[in-house]
Amino acid sequence: MKLIIKVASLFAIVAVVTACSTWDGMSNKEKGMVIGTGAGAVAGAAVTDTILGTGIGAAVGGVIGNEVGKAL
Repeated sequence: MKLIIKVASLFAIVAVVTACSTWDGMSNKEKGMVIGTGAGAVAGAAVTDTILGTGIGAAVGGVIGNEVGKAL
């Protein structure tokens, strides 16, 4: 179990570093969608405590973030 956690943590760090390196090339709409997806996933997981809730929260957050990003 400890190996799985270490591998998952390493993968998450690599994903974050890769995402940060491409942040400057993104439009406001895309940035809003990324932030909304992350926030929606966290909120969905906190409210429902299920993987389905996390996925639905991420989808809804992405749509909301996309619309907010258009206004910026």
